[in-house]
Amino acid sequence: MRNALSVDVEDWFQVGAFENTIARGDWAGLPHRVERNTDAVLELLDDAGVKATFFTLGWVAERYPALIRRIAENGHEVASHGYDHQRVFTLTPFRFRADLRKARNLLENAAGCRVTGYRAPSFSIDTRTPWAHPILAEEGYVYSSSVAPVKHDHYGWPDSPRFAWHPVEGSPLVELPVTTARFMGRTLAAGGGGFFRLFPYAFSRWAVRQVNGDFERPAIIYFHPWEIDPDQPRVEDAPLRSKVRHYTNLRLMAPKLRRLAREFAWGRIDELVEAEAARLTSAALVEQAA
Repeated sequence: MRNALSVDVEDWFQVGAFENTIARGDWAGLPHRVERNTDAVLELLDDAGVKATFFTLGWVAERYPALIRRIAENGHEVASHGYDHQRVFTLTPFRFRADLRKARNLLENAAGCRVTGYRAPSFSIDTRTPWAHPILAEEGYVYSSSVAPVKHDHYGWPDSPRFAWHPVEGSPLVELPVTTARFMGRTLAAGGGGFFRLFPYAFSRWAVRQVNGDFERPAIIYFHPWEIDPDQPRVEDAPLRSKVRHYTNLRLMAPKLRRLAREFAWGRIDELVEAEAARLTSAALVEQAA
């Protein structure tokens, strides 16, 4: 089964763990490592023969348009991660729509292709944002991968479906939640990022095999370019929990990604959408017939 690999393109200082420690106004003066790190990811994926989806901040596209063009020219999907990593539940509907339009314009101008996918920063579409999916549909997005159907101190929508679903009645928009696994009646976060970096590789392999085998669904895994950069600056005044989450096992990440790329089949998220939409339509027809 072909799974989807995705990269959330943001710099080391733009992560949710440091949002209360590093002010947005200070970003311009910090060492920027996103271009070199993303180029390293492109090389890693090229060596593995894998195409992926790059959910990219408009902030990055604004400063490094040539990088966005390289992503597209290498056969990867360019998708939106919003403009500057503001969590959706901190925005008003008006500001969310403006953020979507600003980021998309920058990404499409840089990539030279249409952007049809979106991932909310920190998976921040949940029960607090009932207007978010309708706005995405109105703005012409084909899919979103913005929901984590788990309980987490930073995000989560535990009651969301675990696999692809239509969040807006009458709209073809598909929500593709990040991958979770089931164990002893509990839903476990298993979609990548810190969970992939902090836990043993065997956990992620088990989770992907469970989703592919027991549920017959594709896995959707994500990571960040800064996660393969062990030499990035240290934020010493950040909370201990944030530092542990951010810096642990950075040197192990690239080898683990190479192993994951070899062990399973991977592709772009937009390549999954048509099949998942067809499955949803088929399931709805069966339900109506019953």
